[in-house]
Amino acid sequence: MSILHDLEAIIHNRKTADPKSSWTAKLLAKGPEKCAEKFGEEAIEAIIEAVKGDQAKLASEGADALYHFLVMLAARDVSLDDVLAELTRRQSMSGLDEKASRSKG
Repeated sequence: MSILHDLEAIIHNRKTADPKSSWTAKLLAKGPEKCAEKFGEEAIEAIIEAVKGDQAKLASEGADALYHFLVMLAARDVSLDDVLAELTRRQSMSGLDEKASRSKG
């Protein structure tokens, strides 16, 4: 998990960088909506590769999707640890119970 935390730290540092010097800074400067749109594009590309069955391309697109997911989180000041804490919380119940709890509230 360290690589994701390392990437998160780099993304956080780029929030204050000059958008001319960094793709991440440029993307963040466009706002949370653009970051979400870019994550969606990358997720779709990963889905396409999953359907095609090309493992190398899926790994590459998966990496792109993870990066853009972290950028989207950063754009809304949500940390990776926030997401991991939610996953930890969900581990304490069955998937069916967890789904049912979300539909109620």
